[in-house]
Amino acid sequence: MASERNHRVLCVGAGNTGRSHILAYHRLDGFQIAGICTRSAASRKPVMEELGVEYPGFDDYAQGLAEAKPDAVCISTYPDTHYEYTKMALEAGCHVFLEKPLAETIEQAEELVALARSLGLKLVVGYVLRHHPSWKSFVEKAQTLGKPLVMRMNLNQQSSGEQWQTHRNLLSSISPVVDCGVHYVDVMCQMTRSKPIRVSGLGARLSDELPEGKINYAHLQVTFEDGSVGWYEAGWGPMMSETAFFIKDVVGPKGSVSIVANKAGAQGQSANIDSHTGTQSLQVHHSVLDADGAFVKEDEFLSMESEPNHDALFQREQEYFLKALNEDLDVTEILEAACNASRIVLAADESFRTGKTVEL
Repeated sequence: MASERNHRVLCVGAGNTGRSHILAYHRLDGFQIAGICTRSAASRKPVMEELGVEYPGFDDYAQGLAEAKPDAVCISTYPDTHYEYTKMALEAGCHVFLEKPLAETIEQAEELVALARSLGLKLVVGYVLRHHPSWKSFVEKAQTLGKPLVMRMNLNQQSSGEQWQTHRNLLSSISPVVDCGVHYVDVMCQMTRSKPIRVSGLGARLSDELPEGKINYAHLQVTFEDGSVGWYEAGWGPMMSETAFFIKDVVGPKGSVSIVANKAGAQGQSANIDSHTGTQSLQVHHSVLDADGAFVKEDEFLSMESEPNHDALFQREQEYFLKALNEDLDVTEILEAACNASRIVLAADESFRTGKTVEL
């Protein structure tokens, strides 16, 4: 077991996600922020002002690694940097907390996992729903519904102004179903506990403001070895509808369980990051009928009103990272799950671009 101490962490990226991680490192005993690295001083200024602390700042990642001399690196940058930045951190002897996805290709993802193992370093991927009590309950309830399961999930985001600019920047390197989809196909894999075998995908370019060949709407369908099936859709931009943008629903032979998110699913909430994980309650439906054909049990509504907000969830991720460092936790399962989820969403992107179903 590693001794408990202040782990010096270099935070890379200070957008919505990076900001939440920086807040967690600032608040948690056991971490010391060694520096914040962004593309410019202006992009890290807001979080430093929020904290009231002037941490060392770096515009260049390699310089930050060399001068801050961190024990760990938190990478919350655009996906097209994940492979290079993670490899550099591991080769510098640093543990890494990496926002999803692991990399842009499954080969790169598996290379990073193998490198971390060979160096004896922790590589933890930010799958925030695994730390969310309501979503853990959602998975547990789904596992009581029998097999096969039918899983329906989406997260469309209507965006404008700075949010649309952020989405355009992301879309220049990744499709929305790859960026966000890894969370939800990971949930599907947890629910089925079965091997994904087949993936198909669709996509559409709904804006001339996007680079040629890039899309801002995508949809995947995945089939599992046990006969379970799931779909996920994601679309970003000012044209997206806010009707039924938040669907999280699972059906099995014994009934169904659904996330009821009246607040998160309300009009005008699709771009609110707190709404993306919000639940409010779980609706559990039982399919058993009596001799007269009527339902034996009424639907149950399990309140989730006390769930953590966005910043609190990201702090839970960093508490896990700290535990992994201090107690030398085996993180093999989460890395295998991250590679599995990446394999599915990348197959969906391949399916869209080739017009063919991908056998895994």
